[in-house]
Amino acid sequence: MSAETSVPRPRESDVDISDSALFKGLLSEAEFAFAFFDAEGRLQRVNDLFSDVVGVPAGDLAGRTPAEALAADLGQVIGHAVRAVIDNDAPVTEGRVRVRTAGGDTRHWSLSFSPVHDEAGELRAVALIGLDVTESRQTEEALRRSEERYRSLVEAQSQLVWITSPTGAVIEDAPQWRAITGQGLEEYLAGGWLEVVHPEERQQTEEAWREALRGRTMFEWNYRVRTRASGYRHFEVRAVPIIRHGRVVEWVGANTDVTPQREAEEMRGRLTDQLGAAALRTARLQGATAMLAEALTVEQVVQVIIDVGRTALAADRSAVALLDTDRAALKLINGEGIMEASGATGDEIPLSQSNVMTMAVNSRRPVFAESPESLKAQLLEAGGDEEVLAQMLATGDERAWVGLPLLAAGRALGALRFSFTRPQKISQEDGVFLEALAGQCALAVERATLFEREHRTAETLQRSLLPDRLPVVKGLVLAQRFRSGSRHVQVGGDWYDAFVLQDGRVAAVVGDVMGKGVKAAAGMGRIRNAMRALALTNPPPAAVLTGLDRVFEATEEEEQVTTLAYMVVEPVTGEGTLALAGHPPPVLVSPQGTAILCDAEPGTPLGWPTSRRQFRFVVPPGHTAVLYSDGLVENRKRGLDAGLAELCSVVTEAPPEVVSSPHMLLDFLVDRMLSGYEQDDDVTALAIHVPPATKSD
Repeated sequence: MSAETSVPRPRESDVDISDSALFKGLLSEAEFAFAFFDAEGRLQRVNDLFSDVVGVPAGDLAGRTPAEALAADLGQVIGHAVRAVIDNDAPVTEGRVRVRTAGGDTRHWSLSFSPVHDEAGELRAVALIGLDVTESRQTEEALRRSEERYRSLVEAQSQLVWITSPTGAVIEDAPQWRAITGQGLEEYLAGGWLEVVHPEERQQTEEAWREALRGRTMFEWNYRVRTRASGYRHFEVRAVPIIRHGRVVEWVGANTDVTPQREAEEMRGRLTDQLGAAALRTARLQGATAMLAEALTVEQVVQVIIDVGRTALAADRSAVALLDTDRAALKLINGEGIMEASGATGDEIPLSQSNVMTMAVNSRRPVFAESPESLKAQLLEAGGDEEVLAQMLATGDERAWVGLPLLAAGRALGALRFSFTRPQKISQEDGVFLEALAGQCALAVERATLFEREHRTAETLQRSLLPDRLPVVKGLVLAQRFRSGSRHVQVGGDWYDAFVLQDGRVAAVVGDVMGKGVKAAAGMGRIRNAMRALALTNPPPAAVLTGLDRVFEATEEEEQVTTLAYMVVEPVTGEGTLALAGHPPPVLVSPQGTAILCDAEPGTPLGWPTSRRQFRFVVPPGHTAVLYSDGLVENRKRGLDAGLAELCSVVTEAPPEVVSSPHMLLDFLVDRMLSGYEQDDDVTALAIHVPPATKSD
C-alpha cells in the first residue's frame, strides 16, 4: 500500500489556447459580432458576423477608423465609444443600436467595449462585442405595448388596480386610488382600502373579503368609498388570487367607479316611482270620478268621498260640510269627530271660527298641514285662539290635515276635510291630485243637490195627479203603494185610481204611460180623467177601453204607449169583470197564500185598433186581487216572464198575517220584489181585498 497522500495533478488539456487557428475558428463560429481596435482606434480584426452586420467586407475595414469605414450614424456611435475606452481606460456599454440589414430589416444590437492590456498593464487594444437582441427587444416592445393597452383600458374604464399579500395586507402603492381617496402613502399601506369604505358597509365588506381570503375564491363586492372631497362614490370591486404551485402568492384587485350607472339607476327608479304614482293617482281619480258620476243624492256623494279618502288617500278620518250662505256657516254632512268643530253649535261651524274647512272656504284655496306645528301656525294666522288650539292638539290623535274647498264656477259650495293620525308629506303632485278630486266632488255635490231638489218637485207633481185617498166601501178593502224610481228626476207615467160607480160597485185601475216628464204626466192626466168620465157613464170594462181608444187617437201622439188594467168589482161578493190593454195580468192571492195569475187576454195598448174584450174576474171572500205596473216585475236584469214567476213565488212566502192584510201584503211584495235589484222605474200597486164573510153578515 503506497504512502503517497498528495493529490494527483489534473490532466492538462492538449489544446493550446494561444493557437491562432483556434482563435480564428472561435471568432468565425461565435454568435456575437467581434472587432479589435488598436490604441489609435483603428480596426484591426473583425469576425464575419460583424462584417455582415455593418455591411462592409472585412478586407475593407482593416486599418480604418469607424468613421471612415462605417455608415455615418453607426460609425459615430462606435467611434465615440472606442475613443472613450482609450481615453478613460475603462469599459463602455453603449446600450442598444439599430442596424438596417441589406435585406431592409431592422435589427437591434447591444454593444459593449472593453480595454485590452498587455502583461505590463499597458492598453494595447479595444475589443467590441455585439449581441443581437432583436428578439428580446421585440418581446420587450410587445410587453410594453401590452402594458400600455392594459393601462389605457384600465384608465378608460375608471378602474383602480391594487395588490395585496396572500393575507390581504396592502403591499404596493396605488397612486390612482390615493388620488381619489386623498390617502397618504403610509395611511394607504397601513389601513388599505377598507379605511375609506362607508362605515355602514365596512363590516360586511371586511367579512366578505376575509371569506374570500380563506376560500381563495374570487372577491366580488360593491360599496361606497369616501373621496378626497369628503363625498362618497359607488365602486364595484373584483379581486382574484394569483396562485403558483398551489399557493396564493398575491391578490390583484380592480375597483370600478360605477357612480354614474348607480345614479342613473336611482334616477330611473325615482322616475319609475313617480310615473307609477302618477298612474295610480290618475286611476284613483278616474275611479272616484266614475263613482261620483253614479251618486245621485248628497248622501251617496258623501259616502263616495269617505270611501275615496280611506282608499286613495289612506286618510283616517273624512268630513264633508256644505255652505249655508244665509247663516254664514258650514253644515256638517258627515263629521267623524272633527276636533276643530268642538266649539260649534250642533253640526254647524261658523265661518268666523278658524279650522281647516273654514280656512279652505274663506280663502278658496286648499289647506295642507303636514304636522301639528304647521296646523297651529296656519290657524293662529287665521285668527284662531292659541289656548283652544293647544288643547285640541294635545287631546287629539291627528297629526296631519287636508282642507279642500268645494268650488263650482268659483262659487263655494262647502269643504272637504281629510285627517291622518301620522305626519303626512304632501307633494306637489299630491296637491294637484287633491285639487282635481275636490273639483270632481264639487260637481257631484252640485249635481246631487240639484237632483234632490228637482226630485222632490217631481214627486210632488206626480203625487198631485194621483188620488188623495182611496174610497172606503163596506165589504171591500183597498190599498195602494207608489214608489218613485230613483234613477230619474222627472215625473213618471205610472198612475192608479179607484172610485165608486153609481150602482155601488167599485172601479179600480192601474195604468202606465210610457215616458217621463211633463208630457207623460199630461197624458196620464188626460187618460185618467177620460177613464173616470167613461166609467161613470158606461162602466163595463170593454166599453171603457173602447172609449179610451177613441180618446187616445184624438188626443195622444202615435208613438205614445199607454197600458192599463181595469176592473169593476162587487163589494162583499167580489164578483167582477176585467179588461187589459197591454198590461201585466192581476194576481189573485188566496187566504192560504197561493197566487194565481189571471189568464185573461192581455190585449193591446190604448190606441191600437182592436176589439176590446172583458172577462169575468172574481175575488172570493178572504182573497186579494193585486193590480200593478211593470216596474214591480220587470227591470234591466229580470224579464217580464221571470218577474211574473217570481211574484207568484214571493206570494207563497208571505206569512198568514201578511196575506190577510192588503196593506201589509203590498209592502211585503214591493220590498221582496225590489230586493237585490236597482229600481229604475216607478212601482205602482193596487190591492182589492174582499174580507171573509162573518156571522153578522
